[in-house]
Formats: sequence, structure tokens, C-alpha cells
Amino acid sequence: MSAPDQEETLPESLDTPEDDERVGDALAGPDLDTPPAPTTAERRSRLRGFLGILGPGLVTGVADDDPSGVATYSQAGAAFGVGLLWTAPLSLPLMYAVQEICDRTALATGDSLGTLVRRRFERGAQWVIGVLVVALLVANCLNVAADLAAIGSGMELLGLGPDHLWVAIAGAALTAALVWGSFERLAKFFKWLCLVLLGYVGVLFVAKVPWHDVGVGTLGLRMTWTWSSISLLVAVLGTTISPYMFFWQSAHRIEEMRSESGTSEASKPLLERSPRKAGAKLFLSRVDVFVGMLVSTLAMFAIMVSTSSTIGRNGPVTINTAADAAKALAPIAGPLASAVFSIGFIATGVLAVPVLASSGSIALAGLLGKPWGFDRSPKRAPLFYGLIGVGTLGGIAIGYFSNNPIGMLVLSATINGIAAAPFLVVIMVISGSRKLLGDYRNGPLATVAGWATAAIMTVAGCAAMYIAIAQPH
Repeated sequence: MSAPDQEETLPESLDTPEDDERVGDALAGPDLDTPPAPTTAERRSRLRGFLGILGPGLVTGVADDDPSGVATYSQAGAAFGVGLLWTAPLSLPLMYAVQEICDRTALATGDSLGTLVRRRFERGAQWVIGVLVVALLVANCLNVAADLAAIGSGMELLGLGPDHLWVAIAGAALTAALVWGSFERLAKFFKWLCLVLLGYVGVLFVAKVPWHDVGVGTLGLRMTWTWSSISLLVAVLGTTISPYMFFWQSAHRIEEMRSESGTSEASKPLLERSPRKAGAKLFLSRVDVFVGMLVSTLAMFAIMVSTSSTIGRNGPVTINTAADAAKALAPIAGPLASAVFSIGFIATGVLAVPVLASSGSIALAGLLGKPWGFDRSPKRAPLFYGLIGVGTLGGIAIGYFSNNPIGMLVLSATINGIAAAPFLVVIMVISGSRKLLGDYRNGPLATVAGWATAAIMTVAGCAAMYIAIAQPH
């Protein structure tokens, strides 16, 4: 029926605005435009549904704020005030782009990055990438050592014994839990305990934060370009965009897919699912990754602001111990600052050590075509668990004899900053392959963001190597 016909059928008495409003209300029915407020049960159900989406992305984001990250961000705030705050808003889109790409390669193919290297590259290139993976294993071993040393420092701050003893205990316990226990149970517990790091967000509301300076620093207008600041900048970028995160994100998503149940398509890669179900899975996974990266970046920003507003408020300070870093929480935790900081340090370390120890193992096992995964027994995946054991035991040895855990944490972040670039190039080649990913290969936005991140990390890595070789210490 046309619009004029509709007008002709209206009664002649509808000649005032008030009449029009009454008829409109009658036609609309009772409160159809205003849906009823959700009940408490409905709100809880929605919250549980949202939390159920969170998995590999959140774990990766929280693991990114491991003790190496906390120490590096704390050192940045204490030594350079608000000068490096601009790295937080820069890091969020870069982190999300890279982790979404890694996540999508796993979703689309059902294969780890190591396996995709074998499928995409010729044997000569595989050998080169294999050397890089072995180097990653060594770097991860150092990072494991740094995180175990941080766990020991946290236990010592709690008055539970000497740090070196707890390095050995934590390393042995985590190795046993990974080989004979379940990382999933550890992850579910510690990923929430790690949110104690958001206590730094609380500091922003109670400490005397110079918000004008924070705003200026966030825009990058307080950066002092010296070799020292550039060196710490590389460490910040390295602990934020770390190679182990690339392999872990992909592997954890695959393990999640393996464990899914309820539908016939649940564990299939996107390329084998119906378009509707594939689209829904991809969307929910992107939400998971974004939330994880947002939590990670929020903690990063809050740590730097809190530290610059407390420890570094009167000028540059070098953080040498975990107790020094804990002082940033004093405005909100008072005498409990050390305890709160220690819990966060311990929790992030316990979560990060398995991620670090397994990420390189997953990469090398996949590259060699060997089975991997925590859902497989040591008997079925001997190389995978063997590499985890070697990496963790090596970390225990280094951490046990280390006398400068904070310095080692920042050093491991710098090494990650150097190592990130070549792996990013490999990932971008894989994720841009139509043969491997089909319609799920990188689009224009992912291509630009991914290659931009690779370029930035290449410059950062070159700067770090130049500082290490050419600059006096």
C-alpha cells in the first residue's frame, strides 16, 4: 500500500498532534519501545557469557605483563618519568594487530606457526628459521631465569625465605606441573590472580598524579632522546611485543580448538566450518584478543604512571630490587605495598614461565613435524616436553646464581626487542598466503599494521645492537 493510500484510510478526526500521539501509542502497544530492564540473573548470565569468551587472548595479555614487563615499565617510569608514556597508546594497536594475525592463522588452518613454516617455506629457509627458533629457545631460557628470580624475590618480600631457594622450588614445581599436571588449571587460576597488577590503576586515583604532564607525555612531547632512553625504549617494546607471544597465541588457540565439544564443527579450522559458524568463531576470538591486549596495555600504562608519580617524582631513580619497585603501590596499599606487589610478581611469573618454556618448544616441534601440546602425554610428545624441561632447568640454574633480578628482567626484554623483527617477517609472509589461509589471509589493514610493526621492531633491534656494540657502558 502506498503512502497516500495510508493517509486516506485514517479517520478524519485525527487532525491534531495530540490525536496523532494517542493513536501512535495505541498502535505501538504497551512499552514496546522500552525493553524491560534485565534481571540480576540475566546480567550475571551475560557476564558469565562474556568471561567465557576470554581464553588464549587474555592469558597471552596477562603473560605479557610478566615480571620482565613489570620491571621494565617500572624502570621506565622511575628513570624517565612520563617520557616513555607514549609507548602505551602506540603499543596497543601494534600488539593487537600481531596477536590477531597469529590467532587467525591458527583458527584458519588448525596448525601452529612452526608447522606453517614447514608448509610455506623451502628447506633452505626452514633451516634459517630453525636457527632463529633455537635462538628463541635460548632467549626464552634467559627470560625464564629472570621470571623465576622475580618469583624468588616476591617470596622473599613476603618473608617466606631466601629468593635463591624459591627459584629452585618454583622452577622444579612448575616443570613437574607441566609434565605431569595441567597447565590449563594453572592458567585459569593465575590469569585472574595476575589482575592484582591492576592495583596500579588504583594508584592513579589516590596518588598525586600530575595529569597535565601525563597527557603531554602520552603524546610523546616529554621524550628525551639519549642512548639510555633509547635502550630502555627497546626494552619496553621488546617486553610488549615479544616473540614468545606470537607462538603461544597460535598454540593456545589450537589447544582450545582441540578441547572444544558440543558441535560437529567445534574443533575444525575455519576453512572447514560453515561460513556462519566460522564468522562467529572469528569474531569472538578477536574480542578475546582485544580484551587481552587492552588489559595488558592498561597495566603497562598504569605501572609507568604510578612509578613516575611516586618513585620518580623527584627525579630519575634506578630500580635495583623488587622492594624498590613495590614502593609505587604504597599510596593505595600502604604497609601492604610489598605484599600486593609480591603477589602480582609471583602470579605473573608462575603464569609466564610455562608460556615462555613452551612457546619455543612448540615452534621447534612444529617445524620438525613432531607432536606437541599439553593435551598430549610426555610419551606421545617427548621432544616437546624434553625442550620444556631443558629450558626450565636452564632457567633455574641461571636464576639461582643471579644477584640482579631486576637488571636481568630488563635485559631479557631488550633481547626480545632484538629477536622480534625476523619472526614478524616470517609471520607476515605466512599470514598473507592465500594458499594457506584462503579468504582468511591478511586484509589491507592487517597487512599495513603487521608490516609497520615489523619495521618498527627492526629499527628498535638495530638500535639495541648498535648500543650494545658501539656505545660505552
